[in-house]
Amino acid sequence: MLRKFFPRDKNYILEQAQLSLESSLLQHLVDFVKVEYLLNYNPLGISDAASDRIQHHTGTEYIQLHEFYLNLAGVFRYKYYGDNQLEFIFDGRDPFERYTDEWQTVFKQWIKEFCKHENFIKAVLELTVFYPEDYTPQMAGLRLSNFITKFFDLKIDGQKGIVKHKVA
Repeated sequence: MLRKFFPRDKNYILEQAQLSLESSLLQHLVDFVKVEYLLNYNPLGISDAASDRIQHHTGTEYIQLHEFYLNLAGVFRYKYYGDNQLEFIFDGRDPFERYTDEWQTVFKQWIKEFCKHENFIKAVLELTVFYPEDYTPQMAGLRLSNFITKFFDLKIDGQKGIVKHKVA
């Protein structure tokens, strides 16, 4: 286990299922963001430097999004399995398979919702397509962490894990 996000974060099968899907789901995330950007911000398909770069981007290594992915995985475990980490599954499927299906479905739904927000799209593109060699991804990573805080009304604290975000 990489990190406990809350005291009962002990569903190691779910966590392994999430980790096994990281590269494919991050690829889905980047592809989806690129399509959403082009549909929403260049609906006529006019060729410019930004749209050309997005269309011709072929990267598959998204280490810059690793922390964001781990945080989303932790939020999923907190929201869906925060009270009871152990349960009996009576549908005959392997728990790993079930968790894999659930996580993929929810991740893709969340990405659709996230892409309705311009700052999310820009942060992902900045960390992937427009990622310069001499760039430190701290600001875009902070924007993604802030996005999670606002979207889910949860705060991910380095020491305490996930806590309900309190509005003062």
